Amino acid sequence: MTIELSPSRRRALRARAHSLHPVASISQNGLSAAVLAEIDRSLRAHELIKVRVYGAERADREALLSEICARLEAVSVQHIGNILVVYRENPESAKPVPPSPRKPRAATKPVTPQRRLRKQGYS
Repeated sequence: MTIELSPSRRRALRARAHSLHPVASISQNGLSAAVLAEIDRSLRAHELIKVRVYGAERADREALLSEICARLEAVSVQHIGNILVVYRENPESAKPVPPSPRKPRAATKPVTPQRRLRKQGYS
């Protein structure tokens, strides 16, 4: 199952991922079952994650990214340097949230310059 992202969706995900920290690291042992399980747990919890890769060339990082995406049914968002950004939509979080039963807010008068000056103590 291949999931494709539209360019605008990919751009929005890259923007969201900017402030994230890596949740998993892949080092000399490669993509072990434990690392794959941790990436899966993180995707289930957060949908969008970063993975740091240590000591691998660009082609190897590309291969790791495609393997992660294939095995976890995820989508590659970005590969920049040693950081891989991976996205997998969580079907449970996609459920619509029912609106809360709130009272409508009372209409307020617009703040005119005269009212603003009166509030500040200038009559």
